[in-house]
Amino acid sequence: MSTRQQFKLTLILSAPAMIAQLSSIMMQFIDAAMVGSLGADPAASIGLVSTALWMFGSFCFAGAAGFYVQVAHLIGANDFKSARSVLRQAMTSLLFLGLMLAAIGIAIGPHLPHWLGGNESICADSSAYFMIVMAFIPVLQFEALCAGMLQSSGNMKVPSILNILMCILDVIFNFFLIFPTREIWGVTVWGAGLGVKGAALGSGCAELVVVILFIYYVFFRSKELRINHERGSFVPTLKCLKGAASISLPMALQSLVIRGANVASTAIVAPLGNIAIAANSFAITAESFCYMPGYGIGDAATSLVGQSLGAGRKNLARGFKHITMTEGIAIMSFLSVIMYFTAPWLIGLMSPDQAVIDLGAKVLRIECFAEAGFAAAIVGYAICVGAGDTVVPSFFNFGSIWLVRIGLSLLLIPSMGLAGFWIAMCVDLNVRGVLFILRLRGNKWMDKYKN
Repeated sequence: MSTRQQFKLTLILSAPAMIAQLSSIMMQFIDAAMVGSLGADPAASIGLVSTALWMFGSFCFAGAAGFYVQVAHLIGANDFKSARSVLRQAMTSLLFLGLMLAAIGIAIGPHLPHWLGGNESICADSSAYFMIVMAFIPVLQFEALCAGMLQSSGNMKVPSILNILMCILDVIFNFFLIFPTREIWGVTVWGAGLGVKGAALGSGCAELVVVILFIYYVFFRSKELRINHERGSFVPTLKCLKGAASISLPMALQSLVIRGANVASTAIVAPLGNIAIAANSFAITAESFCYMPGYGIGDAATSLVGQSLGAGRKNLARGFKHITMTEGIAIMSFLSVIMYFTAPWLIGLMSPDQAVIDLGAKVLRIECFAEAGFAAAIVGYAICVGAGDTVVPSFFNFGSIWLVRIGLSLLLIPSMGLAGFWIAMCVDLNVRGVLFILRLRGNKWMDKYKN
């Protein structure tokens, strides 16, 4: 393929993935705005446990990646029967993983907000929100699996459409579950009035509807993956599990140390008060408008690199590496400029509290100077995952987030407050970006893959 053809294919695959990621951001943004309208305390109750939820969610995506990366390689080698066999085994394996994560989350839910240092005024809502979301973790697990499988087969369109649908459904469910019965334009509109709990239920119900559609499409409609016309075993084989573990375990370990560091960061921020917790949570949500397109490009990079290596075309994989890295850095850098000037407006959409708006906008602007490095880290890691290279990149993320982010946070927060934490995060993301650029300069990232 010529460079122009590679670039065109990258755009074709990454554009729907970016739209899907943006729809996910919109869902978070809508949840934050709806709950934020109830006041700073409800917003803080969600913000307190959000990093722990991200950690459990990342385990779901790590588990799914162990199987869909294998599928990308098999499809690249035109071995569709084996790809469908991996899909069957993944369904059984990940059902068990999702149920196990849900049980752990529900068990620790009543205690987690207290462990994180939350104020008593928000702990009850925070626990309820966490446990409801964790009850839907098996649904998230299957969403991650089905979306990853379709993307690995080169189908970015269906995951994008279904993610947009999930965003729309989330708004509808939240509208009726969060707020009480009220009059709108003279019409009485029923509402459950569940507040924070309603936000968790609304998101879970939206995910459930979409996952049913995902499973239907993968099993019955996908040209490469549908299994309704052939027999096969759903019992995982040792070979498949070992292949999945070689990819998933380093990713899960990375998630544990990275998301664990985020949870530790929440514990560091929590003593600053509910205003700081809410501002921190809203700023992270607003920043996602900038960095989630990078994850969309990363999805395309994993698929393109995986299929190229599966077909034995290392030169093509290198070409996609250059194109996706350039695209990710360029788009996120451009969006960071927009984010800098719109920071107060973005935070203001989620909270009417002026103190939250001022602090949230201040820290969000700090992060604008990290987005280029963050893009290199996001896309660089996705490229490595596509090649099955997860051990060294995981150490990059582990070392940077614990030594740089947490270390600097402990030094800066006592004198600078929440801004000190975001400065530490900015430095961490730039360090990681440089490490991934250096990692991808040679061919070591491809050595892990055996054709």
